[in-house]
Amino acid sequence: MRDFNGKINFRIGIFRLAVNCFFSSLLMSVKLKIKKVGVGNNVKFYGLAIFSRTADSFISVDDNTCFRSSPHSNLIGIKASCIVATHGPGAAIIIGQNCGFSGTVIGALKKISIGNDVLCGANTLITDFDWHGIAPDKRLNSLGESKEVIIGNNVFIGYGSTILKGVTIGENSVIGANSVVTKSIPANVIAGGNPCRVVRPL
Repeated sequence: MRDFNGKINFRIGIFRLAVNCFFSSLLMSVKLKIKKVGVGNNVKFYGLAIFSRTADSFISVDDNTCFRSSPHSNLIGIKASCIVATHGPGAAIIIGQNCGFSGTVIGALKKISIGNDVLCGANTLITDFDWHGIAPDKRLNSLGESKEVIIGNNVFIGYGSTILKGVTIGENSVIGANSVVTKSIPANVIAGGNPCRVVRPL
C-alpha cells in the first residue's frame, strides 16, 4: 500500500521551505544592502541570517550561495542562525560561488577567504582570531591574535567542526564531523579529529 500521507507531508514540507526561502531571501537582500554587504545573484536564505560589518571592513558573498538558518531547512539540526561578522577595521570575509552554510558562524578580525563550491555542515565555526586574549589579564579587553584563514575550492567541512586561525584547507579536501582544525590541511585528503589530522588521500 502506498504511503499517501507521507507523500502529502513531504510536498507540504517542500512548499513551506520554498515560501520560507522566498520571504527570507527578500528580507535579507534589503538588510544586506543597508549594511553594505556585497551580495551576488541568486543568493538564498532559509530563515534570517545575522550579518554584522564593522566600520571600514568588507563582506562579500558571490553567486548561488545558500545560508540555512531555519531549523526546518536542514534535518540534521541547526542550533542557531548563520552569523557572518567582521570584528575590526580592515577585516574581510570573502565567500565564493555555489557555497552552502547551515547554522555556520564566520568571524573575522583579519581575513577569511572561502573558495567556490564549499559546503559547511550544520553548526560549524570558522574564525581567524581567538575572540579573547589568552593571558588572564587580557581576557576581558583583548580579542587575541589573528591570522588569515583560507579555504580552497570544493572543500567539505563536516557537522560541528571548528576552523581556527592561521589555517589553510586545500581544495577538494574533506574535514570530518566534530573536527577541530588547528593546522593547515593539504588538498585532496580526508582529515578529522581533535586536533584534526590527515586520515588518507582522497
